[in-house]
Amino acid sequence: MISAGMSCQLIHYTHEEHDKFFDLCKKFDFLIVRCNPGQIKADGGDQGKFDNSMREVRKAGIQAWPSPDVMEKMGAKDALCKVATMNCGLEDTLAYYSEEDFGVGFKKTMAFQPRVIKQNRGSSGEGIWIIKLKAGNYCATFGERSCENDEKLILMEANDNHEEEHTVGEFIEFCVNGCNDKSGKWTSKGVGKYLEGGKAAGGQIVDQRFCPRIVEGELRYNQIGDAVVGIIHKKPKEGGISAVGGTGSIYTYYGPDEPKFKNLTDNFLKIDLPKIMPALDLAEEPIPLWWTTDFILASPEGTPAEEEKWIVGEFNCSCVGISKCLAAYCKDDTPNAKFDDIAPEDKEEAKRYGDLMGVKALGIMEANKK
Repeated sequence: MISAGMSCQLIHYTHEEHDKFFDLCKKFDFLIVRCNPGQIKADGGDQGKFDNSMREVRKAGIQAWPSPDVMEKMGAKDALCKVATMNCGLEDTLAYYSEEDFGVGFKKTMAFQPRVIKQNRGSSGEGIWIIKLKAGNYCATFGERSCENDEKLILMEANDNHEEEHTVGEFIEFCVNGCNDKSGKWTSKGVGKYLEGGKAAGGQIVDQRFCPRIVEGELRYNQIGDAVVGIIHKKPKEGGISAVGGTGSIYTYYGPDEPKFKNLTDNFLKIDLPKIMPALDLAEEPIPLWWTTDFILASPEGTPAEEEKWIVGEFNCSCVGISKCLAAYCKDDTPNAKFDDIAPEDKEEAKRYGDLMGVKALGIMEANKK
């Protein structure tokens, strides 16, 4: 931002000084919000109060990247249903908002083929389950049968690739009501209750076909506005399915014009991208300033590269990190990581991203003044 000629100030939000913070926000031309949903509540604040105040800022004509509505609707797992008919979607992607619909729908889809069940609220793969029938007795056509409650499932959770075995009934109970006598004993770090609070509170479950080639890895497109600035191939650790950071996955970096992904890049940028914000009921909002799209290869092995179908696994515009800066990421095994641990060439690449963000942001702001 500074390189683009703008004054950039860092403001720390504390819920005790909520009003003071938003009075100050009104003095800026635009805001970049770097706060994950849930962090404010965890600190004792009110996420809803923060979001509503940020909406008032937007109504006053001050741009916020991302706005609460963009963060909510792009980050919600049912966004996958809203892009299901696009090149980047899977038509058999379903969303459930009630216990009854989930019970009926999941038993039918699970009987047909392996599935991925995703809760709406989790992050870093928590509450995303790759599920197979232990007996492997899938029906030949969709709707031919539904699973019984006592059929055994093999489940792998994406946050740490751990496996569990439960019945269909136990899994449904865990997703709806959490750990109890009826759902059995779970080793997941999560607590279930994915529908808690109802649709208005973000209670939802998305049911999507499992794409077995995910073991080959997924692609993360790093995007600044409508431009792809880098592509990361994230390959799961041997024996795993999830490539979430911290699970031992292997990252390979490509430039935005990588020829092997040209078909995906062209289809996404030229055909799908102009439709995405309207499809998510965000037609009046600009594309996020710094965001990512994760793609999973859905085509069978042997498909020519120019015919491959890659489908969206997730949009993320909430506090997206810069992978080139992972060396400075403090975690259990690197508690003293710091900025200077980033390699010089990675610092340079991160700076390139930042400079382009400034150019894109300034361009949008100037266009809005006309």
